Amino acid sequence: MKYTLVALAVLGLGASAVHAQEVIKLGAAAPLTGTQSHLGKDIENGVRLAIEDYNAKGVTLGGKKVKFEVMAEDDAADPKTATNVAQRLVDAGVKGVIGHLNSGASIPASRIYNEGGIPQVSPASTNPKLTQQGFKATYRTIANDVQQGLGIGKFAATSLGKNVAVIDDRTAYGQGLADEVVKAVKASGGTVVTREFTSDKATDFAAILTKLKAAKPDVIVYSGMDTQGGPMLKQIKQLGITAKFITGDGGCTGEIIKLAGDAISPNAYCTQPGLPLEKMPGGKDFNARFKKRFNADVQIYAPYAYDAASAIIEAMKAANSSDPAKYAAAIGKVNFPGVIGTVAFDAKGDIKDGAVTVYQFKAGKWEPVQ
Repeated sequence: MKYTLVALAVLGLGASAVHAQEVIKLGAAAPLTGTQSHLGKDIENGVRLAIEDYNAKGVTLGGKKVKFEVMAEDDAADPKTATNVAQRLVDAGVKGVIGHLNSGASIPASRIYNEGGIPQVSPASTNPKLTQQGFKATYRTIANDVQQGLGIGKFAATSLGKNVAVIDDRTAYGQGLADEVVKAVKASGGTVVTREFTSDKATDFAAILTKLKAAKPDVIVYSGMDTQGGPMLKQIKQLGITAKFITGDGGCTGEIIKLAGDAISPNAYCTQPGLPLEKMPGGKDFNARFKKRFNADVQIYAPYAYDAASAIIEAMKAANSSDPAKYAAAIGKVNFPGVIGTVAFDAKGDIKDGAVTVYQFKAGKWEPVQ
């Protein structure tokens, strides 16, 4: 009887070993609290949907069936917190990271990932410096600020008015994008009549807007996030400034419309890297599945986060390993149809053929212009 029990126990252990799955953790780093948490959650949910899809399909690496799990961390949109988050993810043994939202968080965090040998794919950080540091496993699925700044500056100077005022929030994202806008305005025959600065925590813009009003701009470019852009639009209206308004992807959200209230009008424009969600090759299906799964609308970055997670997993599949030392180089060689379009990277780690779309506020929402 003893021998039978032992034999059964051994057989049972063998069966469980056969069915055991290796768990692979992927980090998702973004602001999950604070004023930008809606955008951070958008990223986290995009990653979760991708992982759930791959788990449902089934992935085998090195002859073993694997299961992916998300380790979500809150970087509070703060550079110092982001480096702590990065170290925590590296120490936890994640095999790759999708993040961060803000360039000011991504750039310092990328050094930690690089030192730890962990690939990072950002779905939202657009500052060119991120992929100019020479790190071998730092990528992004979104167009960078050179591409977006060119789009904003050219459209502002050629379609909205020659005299352009520029405001940025002094973050790595805001300042970097504004620098590119200024270059593009000048290259397009426009004049930067004033350049002003605020912060990503500010709520009162009266002083800089009063100064800006005296410069009589045809158009105001705001380079920052929606949480400042909405109140800024209200104060622009209160001060009787009639200039058109354009902002980048940080303000190209439904949230800025809510925050601005009746101060937003068809004089407001914004840009987003990439195609409109409804024009993305996989956008319509993604939007429906995202809404069903999370009971929430896509903000901006969820499709880019989904494709960032997919790029990491596709690279693992190509290398037949989840070991970052073995699969990291394969990220640079991926070429697959994603939600946003073809996902492939250039030698620096930037997404190839990064498009930029201009939107105008019409009938309560952002509508594509070009």
